Amino acid sequence: MSDIEKILIKYHSDKIEKLRYIDGKSDWVDLRVAEEVSLKKGDFKLIDLGISVKLPEGYEMLVVARSSTFKNFGLIQTNALGVVDESYCGDDDHIMMPVWATRDVDIHINDRLCQFRILKHQPALEFNETDKLSGVSRGGFGSTGIN
Repeated sequence: MSDIEKILIKYHSDKIEKLRYIDGKSDWVDLRVAEEVSLKKGDFKLIDLGISVKLPEGYEMLVVARSSTFKNFGLIQTNALGVVDESYCGDDDHIMMPVWATRDVDIHINDRLCQFRILKHQPALEFNETDKLSGVSRGGFGSTGIN
């Protein structure tokens, strides 16, 4: 029995490179822009990434900006983290990246703005209320310093 999960991919463009692992690593997969885009500072756009997917049952896809996206393009992913569940699986359910431009920028077909990985859904949780937690306090939010 194989541990390999299968994702069905529908490409909406023959101009973008096919999906593959980043530098051969089996972790994150780059997504590529499927359209020519020119944005002015302050513009918002849903950028088409040229694919639709059918994920394995019980999985979701996390879509995040690449670490170089802001430096190279001045773009901020407006939803911070995109979540695609397995019900978003129709031919017209394009994977998109919502961005806000902090400067004028031209984006080209095959530019790599974001990446994804899939994870199993979170298990069912039970919430038990308590008056005291048994852990040692670290000092609250932001207590680990700036270095």
